[in-house]
Parts: sequence; structure tokens; C-alpha cells
Amino acid sequence: MKKIGIIICHRYHTCAGGKCLRAMRNREGGFSLYKNDEIELVGITTCGGCPGGNVEYAPAEMKKNGAEVIHLATGLVVGYPPCPRIESFCNFIPAKYGLEVVIGTHPIPQNYFTTHEKLGTWKGNAWKERIKHVLADEPLRLAYD
Repeated sequence: MKKIGIIICHRYHTCAGGKCLRAMRNREGGFSLYKNDEIELVGITTCGGCPGGNVEYAPAEMKKNGAEVIHLATGLVVGYPPCPRIESFCNFIPAKYGLEVVIGTHPIPQNYFTTHEKLGTWKGNAWKERIKHVLADEPLRLAYD
């Protein structure tokens, strides 16, 4: 059983989590990494708002609940602008808590994909690496619109 925590961008703090939970259930987006594994959500919270102060503490509670992996929700990359602290979160969480970090939960919705393609947001190797788990084909992106 793989135990997972999710940290979402605080600007989406009223999100009910439907897309993330659907992706988890269907093993899509970032959760496609667990196609053959049982998974359990052991915590979900926001980053706490810029500059992400909750990231300093929330993984500790998730780890106490058995978390092995922290997923940084797709909203951190699809919002505009994307979170400028993603790299810091990806470095801090493993260093402080020894937990793996995966960028992304649900597949990128088509409407966000189209906007960011027009803006050129995700050009470059760093962004290609960041969104690799949530960059689905168009039919799946449309399903998450």
C-alpha cells in the first residue's frame, strides 16, 4: 500500500478535490505511477499561501500518518502564474522529511493546456520534466476540463 499526501496551491483552497480524487481512483495523471499499487490518501492541505509556509510543517503530519510520497497538486503548475516555489518545495520536502515528491495529481485540463501553450509557459526542459506526469493526451485533458 502506497500512502500519499497532497499539497494544493492555496489560491484553490475552496477546491473540493474532485479532479484529484478522480485521478487517484482512475490512476491517471500523477497517480498513473501507481497503476499496480493500492494507494491511500493520508493527508491533504494547502501550501498555506505564498510563500508556502505550510510546506514547512504539513509533511510532518502526513509522514506521521504514513505518507511516503507527497504530490504537489496540478494547480501549482496550471494556475497563472505557476507556483514560483515548486523547485524549492521539491528540494525541501525530501531533505527535511525524507519523502518523495511528485509534481501533479490530475491530468492538465485542456483549457489550461491551451492557455499555457499560447503563453509559452511550459517551454524548456525544466518545465517538461515538471509536467511529465500530468501532460496527458487531448481526450484525457478534455475529460478534466
